[in-house]
Amino acid sequence: MVRDVHQPFPTADVPDHAHYTIGAVILAVGITGMVGNFLVMYAFSKSKVLRTPSNMFIINLAIADFLMCITQTPTFFVNSMHKRWIFGEKACELYAFCGALFGICSMITLMVIAVDRYFVITRPLASIGKMSRKRALVIMAVSWIYSMGWSLPPFFGWSAYVPEGLMTSCSWDYTTFTPSVRAYTMLLFVFVFFIPLFVIIYCYFFIFRAIRNTNRAVGKISGESTKNSVRRFNRLQNDWKMAKVALIVILLYVISWSPYSCVALTAFAGHADKLTPYIHSVPAVIAKASAIHNPIIYAITHPKYRSAIAKYIPWLGVIMCVPARDRFTSSSFMSTRRSTVTSQSSENSNFHRTVKPCLSSVSDSESGWTDTDGDLTSLSSRPASRQVSCEVMRRDTAELVSLRPSNSLKVNKVSRNNFGAAERMLGQPPTVPGHTSPQHGTVSHH
Repeated sequence: MVRDVHQPFPTADVPDHAHYTIGAVILAVGITGMVGNFLVMYAFSKSKVLRTPSNMFIINLAIADFLMCITQTPTFFVNSMHKRWIFGEKACELYAFCGALFGICSMITLMVIAVDRYFVITRPLASIGKMSRKRALVIMAVSWIYSMGWSLPPFFGWSAYVPEGLMTSCSWDYTTFTPSVRAYTMLLFVFVFFIPLFVIIYCYFFIFRAIRNTNRAVGKISGESTKNSVRRFNRLQNDWKMAKVALIVILLYVISWSPYSCVALTAFAGHADKLTPYIHSVPAVIAKASAIHNPIIYAITHPKYRSAIAKYIPWLGVIMCVPARDRFTSSSFMSTRRSTVTSQSSENSNFHRTVKPCLSSVSDSESGWTDTDGDLTSLSSRPASRQVSCEVMRRDTAELVSLRPSNSLKVNKVSRNNFGAAERMLGQPPTVPGHTSPQHGTVSHH
């Protein structure tokens, strides 16, 4: 009878404290990433202001990072405490597959975010109404399928998933110097790292150029078009502030994965023997730490996210030092104001036509993720276009309230406006009701 003797995985010849240190670091990173990305998903899903088609990509990024932490951290930590891989070959393959799938999906999602910002900022008119919720879901599904396509080949013999570093985690085999392994490594880097990185650089190059050209153009604006042009400029500035937040996330992600990429490419070039266990392990930990950048950046720089967290989790708002006046999102306040103005303006079609364009001028991107400086409880932090909308609504509301007590006054105003318009069309000076005109005599009003 032949007994199936289980062959243990190899171990790394390093001091015990090295395993414990890396285990503690990965545990801290994992807990931070799980909690932080869960809060991002929670805030963006609960807040109507944040729940826009473009923001669905942010939620997708948070989902990928959350799953990366929840599948990698516990296993990595337990193995570090045991100083070797203890879960067997199949678990090693599954662990490495999850790391590859969620890591690739994060990179592709960052590329999608950059492309979305590119169209919003450089082609604002063409992008209006293009990004619907359904289209965003399709793009997200494609990103997951694409990531799956590059994560599955090692299961079918094209490269393999093997232990790496201190032999307490697993990844794809980038150290074996064979044509099959080298081909997979090179294609993986080209299609999931270099091409997305090139697309991101391309998009932000033209975003920078659009902002620069707009800054120059605004200085040359004069005449009646100044107000509209400045309004468009302010809207573009808001989009740019949002794009800067996305750029920070992307740069940190690329920086986190660059050391790991350098190690893999060094092994690809045939110098794997020069890589120590520490050189393998430390870049892997840094790469996994990329999952915590997204929630931390939003917690620091995104006022709407901070306000949403403070509204739904008040004690966390205190920890995040969100001012008391900002602990309630303005979506309900704005919707109440809009409904009030709309109901009042239904009494007068002229005012209704004035308010409606102002409300519709606030784009979908401004009302959500693009409004990074959108602390809507403070007038000073509003974009200029939003300030104009709010000022018009306040002015119209005041006029409507003043009109309500006297219906005859409202009729007189409308009559005078209509009569004056008719006179101007005939090329004659307008006459005031109740006064004598040289050509028309006395015009009485009812």
